Amino acid sequence: MKNRFIKGSLAALVATLATNAFAATEVTVYTAFEADILAKYKNAFEKTNPDIQIKWVRDSTGIMTAKLLAEKNNPQAEVVWGLAGSSMALLKEEGILKPYTPNGLDKLRVELNDPQSEQAWYGNDAFFNAVCFNEAVAKQLDLPKPTSWEDLTNPVYKGQIAMPNPASSGTGYMQVSAWLQNMGEDKGWAYMKDLHQNIAHYTHSGSKPCVEAGMGEVAIGISMASRGAKLKTQGAPLDVITPAGIGWESEAVGIVNPSDAAKRVVDWSISKEANELYIEMYPVVGHKDVEATIANFPNVQQKMAKMDFARMGNERSDVLRTWSDKFDGKSEAK
Repeated sequence: MKNRFIKGSLAALVATLATNAFAATEVTVYTAFEADILAKYKNAFEKTNPDIQIKWVRDSTGIMTAKLLAEKNNPQAEVVWGLAGSSMALLKEEGILKPYTPNGLDKLRVELNDPQSEQAWYGNDAFFNAVCFNEAVAKQLDLPKPTSWEDLTNPVYKGQIAMPNPASSGTGYMQVSAWLQNMGEDKGWAYMKDLHQNIAHYTHSGSKPCVEAGMGEVAIGISMASRGAKLKTQGAPLDVITPAGIGWESEAVGIVNPSDAAKRVVDWSISKEANELYIEMYPVVGHKDVEATIANFPNVQQKMAKMDFARMGNERSDVLRTWSDKFDGKSEAK
């Protein structure tokens, strides 16, 4: 009986030690990636790194940026992965992101990365805005096809345009910033005032305006070009239009708590394997050796606005305060 007890105790101890030895380390990752792609990225990472589990905390860019700033003195995130470059620049300036040189850095496109010394963030992909135009609704309502930003101020579109609230959506903010940077402050704000007359509502998601246009809830959604291409490929009656001066930005990765597990998440996030997943949705990714053609994605190269991402980060609070004072009355309820 005694021997059986000892053997049983030893077996239990060995089992406990084995469980502890192989228990995965959990890494908290803050993200603004679209919710429908998170499982794919998590599964691919954990297949390669079975001793680490990702715990996603996901929200739109504006909300996630505000959360990280609010937690500055008591950070809860270990990695930030899939957040706008302008937000990452601000987080670095605030000391939230820590400088880190990931393995494989030499394989990345430098134009998507932190341009400053002691780099702290690295581009996963570049994403672009577009105008999602529902051709079926347009035919029904006899609406002309817009080709420029100025066209969208035509009263014929009154109540037929949705766009993201820039205070809660990075997609919205990068277009507001593009207008201000490329039109100039006075003309940019005047343009948004005219556009506001035609806005049905401002959403809290960057992709939602295009989804709404695809479903015919509005005729026009100022939104993510990648979402427009995907919906068109799925059969939505959309024309994905790129007026000159479209907003664009990189989505990037950076480290908050430089633990070994967090570093491995960052290293994998810039790997060729990860970039081969990004390219399924985004036309431009960080890895030099990964390229693909996305069905129905518009030609953005000649239409891209000139973007100063450091300026975007530094001006963010002032721009959003002004925008909210002027236009927030048409925002959807959260």
